[in-house]
Amino acid sequence: MTASAVSSQPPRTGIRATAWSLPSRAVALFSGPAGFAVKIALLSIANAVGLWALVILAGRHQWTAVGIVVAVTAVIDALYLVPGRAVPAKFLIPGTFFLIAFQVIPVAYTIDVAFTNYSTGHILKKPAAIQQIKQVTLAETANGTSFTMAPAHDSSGNLVLLLVDDQNGKTYVGTSKSLTPVPKSTFKRSADGSITGATGYTVLTGAALITVSKDLSGLVIPSGGDNGIRAEGLDTAVELHPTLRYNAQRDVFVRISDGAVFHDNNRGSFVHGKEELLPGWKVYVGFHNFSRLIHSKLIRGPFIRVFIWTLAFATLTVFLSFALGLFLAITLNKQGLRLRWLYRSALILPYAVPGFLSLLVWRGLMNDDFGVINKLLGHIGVHVPWLFDANWAKVSVIVVSTWLTVPYFFLVSLGALQSIPSELIEAARVDGASPWASFRKVTLPLLLVAVAPLMIASFAFNFNNFGNIYLLTGGGPSVGDNTVAGATDILISYTYKIAFAAGLGQDYGLASAVGIIIFFIVAAISWVSFSRTKALENLA
Repeated sequence: MTASAVSSQPPRTGIRATAWSLPSRAVALFSGPAGFAVKIALLSIANAVGLWALVILAGRHQWTAVGIVVAVTAVIDALYLVPGRAVPAKFLIPGTFFLIAFQVIPVAYTIDVAFTNYSTGHILKKPAAIQQIKQVTLAETANGTSFTMAPAHDSSGNLVLLLVDDQNGKTYVGTSKSLTPVPKSTFKRSADGSITGATGYTVLTGAALITVSKDLSGLVIPSGGDNGIRAEGLDTAVELHPTLRYNAQRDVFVRISDGAVFHDNNRGSFVHGKEELLPGWKVYVGFHNFSRLIHSKLIRGPFIRVFIWTLAFATLTVFLSFALGLFLAITLNKQGLRLRWLYRSALILPYAVPGFLSLLVWRGLMNDDFGVINKLLGHIGVHVPWLFDANWAKVSVIVVSTWLTVPYFFLVSLGALQSIPSELIEAARVDGASPWASFRKVTLPLLLVAVAPLMIASFAFNFNNFGNIYLLTGGGPSVGDNTVAGATDILISYTYKIAFAAGLGQDYGLASAVGIIIFFIVAAISWVSFSRTKALENLA
């Protein structure tokens, strides 16, 4: 544009000029006293969060983390309070912070967990696990003391047990830390001997008693030595005696009845032969979780089956979606087609509706008994177990996933087709090429230059498409091999079940190992695919 052309443009006035000046005025607003006030307010919030983190970390004796928080907070304050220094860093810090918080730390934590035995029964640290073993192995003996008991809250709202010794009538108040004798006059008792009240305590009854019933089973009152008092029901407690004794010098548990010795197996458990004491504790186990995927038949078989199905699911979904989307794009790219805008709008509706809603609707449509699809098929004597047969469930997942993905490939194919010069197509026709040859030799190669990377990205997305599987079939139906992997589980849903829905508890270490393997599988497939598609770049 020449200088004369610029000068000939009319000046912007009135509302138009105000609208154009809004961005610059907004920037100017934050460059004066108002901007300084906003900066101080944001830094105050950041420092308050840092101080709160310091208190939490110091309480847990995480001194390395304390040093990192102090250093980071000091650097942020220095960068933003010193004017005219390190301007690029001021813009990079927020993005870097969120990158570390939401990407680097979760990835690092996942890698860390993959090399541990972190799972149900192996969550605590070793000292805490030893104390838990002492408590859970307490048992009632023939000469054990019994108590009349009433759960209550003290003045601070903490759960306590009001206890009356059935043998000598002595009265006690028990907490998780101590057993304290109190005068008999402290308790109020009914004619049948039950405790109805206590001075300074609120006896729990009705709904309040039901609420704390779960906590009662885990509350053990120390009563001297390794003995403890535990509630039996809602109005009785008994004194329990240890069945195991811990030898701190040898770091072993010895069973009192037969002298069996439980040693630390260096994998987070005390064991005697094949017998294992629970709970255990979290330790690093090296590549043990990865080794289980290879050597354990109960894990290797389902993993291979799920991996093959995951590849098939992602490949078929992308191929069918691309083929159908390209066919519709070619059809609706023709000039002169009446109501073309209406057809295009109808085709992108699945893309506009939230995916989870569409999946829940499809789950209802494919219901075995009440689904609309089976009701319609019933008129011709056909009944399809869409979600209850292993093979049909796989078909259902692919069909619904394709339905959800077609609009995406329709849009990108339509845009790619319109970017191909029409002269190339005309030249092919002049040379005598048939429509199919013209499409195969000219249109498709040029189309893939733009669409191939998107197909690879779609493959990676469907390889980890947890929502489609979980919301439509839940990974089911079961295949009857006594594993958590269902017929339609893909690797990511299988990992979820290992981590959170396994029948014998959660195995976070194994789930993290599978997650790392998924990353390398997707990365390898994507790398190979991108390297193969480089040849298409010469066609652009």
